[in-house]
Amino acid sequence: MQVSLIEAATSLNDLVEAAINGEEVILLDGDRPVIRLTPIESVKPNRQPGSAKGAIWISDDFDEPLEEFREYMV
Repeated sequence: MQVSLIEAATSLNDLVEAAINGEEVILLDGDRPVIRLTPIESVKPNRQPGSAKGAIWISDDFDEPLEEFREYMV
């Protein structure tokens, strides 16, 4: 869909909705295309709770002081 800048000023909400729904929206200054409306793709995938189950191991003494710092812990 190609729309003039003047027309876009009055129907921006509809143009944004069209772009979100996958339609290519190009704004024209006269006959020259100047802007393309495109939705922003999600950079992060949706979180999947529990996806690392079984892949992480924590030692039983994880929270014990390190030997090198034991003298400072007294």
